[in-house]
Amino acid sequence: MKKLLFIPILLLSLVFACQQKETLPDTLPMQVAKAYGFENFDKIKAIGYTWNVQRDSVTTVSRTWKWNIQDSTVFYAGSDTSFTYSQLADSLPKQDGAFINDKYWALMPFQLAWDSGYTYEVLENVSSPIQGIPSTKLSILYGAEGGYTPGDAYDLYLDEAHKILEWTFRRGNGVEGRTWTWEKAASFGPIQLSLEHKDAAGKRFIWLSDVTVE
Repeated sequence: MKKLLFIPILLLSLVFACQQKETLPDTLPMQVAKAYGFENFDKIKAIGYTWNVQRDSVTTVSRTWKWNIQDSTVFYAGSDTSFTYSQLADSLPKQDGAFINDKYWALMPFQLAWDSGYTYEVLENVSSPIQGIPSTKLSILYGAEGGYTPGDAYDLYLDEAHKILEWTFRRGNGVEGRTWTWEKAASFGPIQLSLEHKDAAGKRFIWLSDVTVE
């Protein structure tokens, strides 16, 4: 991944999140979204969290966000500045790339419902790379256009309840990638979020703190 771990986004209108439940497609990506409460997402007004990454044994980078969904604004607080910007503005700040990246770590199950421009493949009875847990492998391949890093791929390893056990990021749909766990799932109002991601050595790599859901 890039230094800031940018992950692409092709965000559909949030009107899609408010469709009548019976019209939602019954695809595996949508089942993953539903497993984390997507059918209740129209009740959410705002989501806030601090995204943390352990760069090395001594360096932790943190970014705090509050996404006000109804008015399409984002509050950002970093080590040296804080401000709010509109997602509808003609020109977005450079921090928007970090917001998109961090939102994928926080909300990937819902991105599967919101995003367009990807194809997917399903493979049953696959052992997850880190924990060796029997799983369903859902591979997501984004198209060559749009987003901050188009063409990337993600392999999601799912349990029987369609929850993510692990995911592998593959830059540019390459053969090799990096894998992290999805752990500490917790309920926040009507949705669930996974708060912690560890690498193959069992070290905590990325985690969410100070989560709020309104």
